[in-house]
Amino acid sequence: MEITKQTLAEGWQRTAARHPLFDDVALPPVARSDDEFEERVARAEEAEDGRLCVLLDEDGTLRGHHGPYREVFATRDLDQALYLIAESAIRRHGGSLEEVADVLDGIDPAWGRRFRSGGLDDTGTVEACGRDPLEGLAWIAGSWREQDPYTTLAFFRAAPGQTVDAERLALLYGADPVQVAADTRLKDLQADSRAHWDRQWKSCCFGQAGGWTFLLYHDTPPGSFADKEAYAALGIKESVWLTATSAKAIYTFDYTRDGRRVDDDWGVLELIWYERGHAPYLRGGELDFLNRAVRRAELDHPEVTNTFELYFHALEQSLGLRLPRADFAEGEVRAAYWAEK
Repeated sequence: MEITKQTLAEGWQRTAARHPLFDDVALPPVARSDDEFEERVARAEEAEDGRLCVLLDEDGTLRGHHGPYREVFATRDLDQALYLIAESAIRRHGGSLEEVADVLDGIDPAWGRRFRSGGLDDTGTVEACGRDPLEGLAWIAGSWREQDPYTTLAFFRAAPGQTVDAERLALLYGADPVQVAADTRLKDLQADSRAHWDRQWKSCCFGQAGGWTFLLYHDTPPGSFADKEAYAALGIKESVWLTATSAKAIYTFDYTRDGRRVDDDWGVLELIWYERGHAPYLRGGELDFLNRAVRRAELDHPEVTNTFELYFHALEQSLGLRLPRADFAEGEVRAAYWAEK
């Protein structure tokens, strides 16, 4: 059904009648122009109440915003619109995620399943994780926020059935060829603690885990990737960069697939945007698979309160990113300093 102010109002009236929680919850005012919408967003931002603001375009697209810069959904489906408005209202009311899901169950069991899946459709039952959430990747989330062991965690994946050569990748970035050939390990670099203290910002670790090739580093040396043909020959189809700048509290996620950044035209994606219980990216957008994984992580692991750990676990679940925890703990991960110029 086409979304109009009338169909939206009538649909919300039917929704509100199905649960007492909505007795005093009104449909968010619907703006019909950019100017009116900007005024409502500014008013909500000043009130700091997290209220959802909605804009109805001439083509029947309903756009929802939290704050002036974050479009959280855009839909032409009336049921989706009502669901998203209801979800936002319940989240503002408070309560655990299971309590939110129970309220949505009371309105429509499909809505409860939708919330638990984190998506915009009824995907049915989702299997619980059943694993230690702090093993595959999330174990590094806490120290990474403080730029330990490295500022940048970079991951590279080739086409199915192929792998990105970790040695060749490290060499193209600028790793010392002598140390790479010698199969140098992190514990070897750390053996001379004084020298490593002076040079750790010019080092890297590399290897493979979970079908991805990883490269961890702080600053890349000038002149990296000089051989573009050799870099192209690696066959990289996907790459993920997680970058921390703790002094400025900036933590970014950058995902590229087939040479194109996947970001719904949002630009730089900061992890600080993620707040437990709220999808970090555009609902139904290119990164909705990560929204779904984040919701599952939240529901499967209520004991994990650190949002970075939950987010990293979601990256493991959705993209398969991993780092060998034991190898890092024991210093067995392969490592090298950048080659001296």
